Amino acid sequence: MSSNTKKRSALGKGLSALLESSETDITSNNGSSGIVGSIASIAISSIEANPFNPRSNFEKEALQELSASIKTHGIIQPLTVRKLGRDKYQLISGERRFRASQLAGLTEVPAYIRIANDQTMLEMALVENIQREDLNPIEVALSYHRLIEECDLTQEQLSQKIAKSRSSITNHLRLLKLPADIQAGVKNHLITMGHARALVSAGDEDTQVALFKRVVDENLSVREIEALLRGEEIKSPESVSKSTSTSTSSPKISENEFTLKEHLSDRLSTKVEIKKAQNGSGKIILNFNSQVDFNRIMELLNK
Repeated sequence: MSSNTKKRSALGKGLSALLESSETDITSNNGSSGIVGSIASIAISSIEANPFNPRSNFEKEALQELSASIKTHGIIQPLTVRKLGRDKYQLISGERRFRASQLAGLTEVPAYIRIANDQTMLEMALVENIQREDLNPIEVALSYHRLIEECDLTQEQLSQKIAKSRSSITNHLRLLKLPADIQAGVKNHLITMGHARALVSAGDEDTQVALFKRVVDENLSVREIEALLRGEEIKSPESVSKSTSTSTSSPKISENEFTLKEHLSDRLSTKVEIKKAQNGSGKIILNFNSQVDFNRIMELLNK
């Protein structure tokens, strides 16, 4: 098997597989120990940011908190960089830690040094960042789009590479068809991904924007958007409360529970069901199609 094939195989398993691969490890050849995965101390001034990082927003408060933690405890998880030349490196992953280290006034940081060309580095950065939990849905969608377009992947290949269902990938990519105002609303947490998914089907751009503004102004739920799209009247809170109190059927899940269901479904890339009883008890059901699918879900839950 060629070294390129080994690297592509490792990429399919995520960034951690690359860190364990002797094919991509320079650090082990520089130190006396010769152990793959050993760590070098690098001058922070010799590291430049990763131009392929899909993350565009770094919250100042969160960076300050991480900076304070680094001052006290140091960097727990080393950065990953590639060597550009003599005493010159470029980030592959860990830009948030890199920025916080600069704020903390560090002069050196621990790092793994890897071999990576631009194409491989782009794929590594995108895959690693997609696996983060703090990316908003638009950033995830943009990362999916870049992997498909710039790394020449099909949706099926992308699905296998990042362990996400094709439907989840498709739902994220559809968000990029929304007008800029609505995409900004998702990024700024004015609406959820569930809201955005409903707005995709709302019609032309003017209709989508008008409905988006109504969602924000009236704090409409996803179900209320769907009702409007079906041409139904939105019930007032009083009428909903009255109908609920006189109903003897099983209670419907609340908007918060519906949002949880959507979040879990996207996070785990599987069908999620929430069932409730009259006394408030209930259960969350996660569906899986095979032992492999079960193991995949368990791995995600244990992260």
